[in-house]
Amino acid sequence: MGFRRGIGNLTIQQQEAIVNGRAQGWTLLELGKQFNISESGISKFLKRWIDQGGVPKVPKSGRPRSTSRLFDRNVLRLSRARESCDPPNPNPSVRTTRRRLRAAGLNGKRPVKKPIISTKNRKARVEWVKTYKYWTKKEWEDVLLRDESKYMLFGTDGIQYIRRSQGTRFEPKYQISTMKHGGGKVMVWGCVSRIGMCPLRRIQGIMDKFQYEYILENTMRPYVRNSLGRGFIFQQNNDLKHRSKHIQNWFSRRHVTLLDWPSQSPCLNIIEGV
Repeated sequence: MGFRRGIGNLTIQQQEAIVNGRAQGWTLLELGKQFNISESGISKFLKRWIDQGGVPKVPKSGRPRSTSRLFDRNVLRLSRARESCDPPNPNPSVRTTRRRLRAAGLNGKRPVKKPIISTKNRKARVEWVKTYKYWTKKEWEDVLLRDESKYMLFGTDGIQYIRRSQGTRFEPKYQISTMKHGGGKVMVWGCVSRIGMCPLRRIQGIMDKFQYEYILENTMRPYVRNSLGRGFIFQQNNDLKHRSKHIQNWFSRRHVTLLDWPSQSPCLNIIEGV
């Protein structure tokens, strides 16, 4: 991407030379190559010269910009298109390019993370919405929603914020204590319906199909008998242990109706916010 001089930085001698060259029959292209200015720039300068009655424009004071307006526009276009390009060295520098982007309102930000969803799963999500779009409130009242959740025994694994004055970073009241390996955690299983929450069941170690069956038999079933009764619909995701043949046989023996749930589904489960 070549750099071209702006017409605002021409010296008086250069301005007069352009006017004299044009009077001698030089074309705009020839003048542009001679003074490293675009044809449109030469044309604008000559028009302004005539409008001002042939009075040379005093050059701008201070150090001239190291980039042209054309370069600035191209940098913005490439940045908005998320394309990568290496600016020529040494002009303009990476620092100059960053200043041009900041001046245009394109500040450095952390991008939002988004899971990659396959075409198959996208179609499945759309079909799921079409299927249950017109379900009534009464129909949703029969659904039992479940989830597993992690609780830290010490602190939190999320981002925490504080407000403090500059230079007080290491004061004890602005510090957050930590423990090696996070201090441990507890995994629990729970479900929710129109009646409310069921008792939480602690997950011992790593959840497998046998522990999941134990939770369904000894936590979910007693809760359903005392709340929803027969004819409820059970929701679960597509985790391997949930879809295992062992668990599917348990659902079949207990005559449990399952709610279709697409892979990589959006966060529609209300228990996520409980």
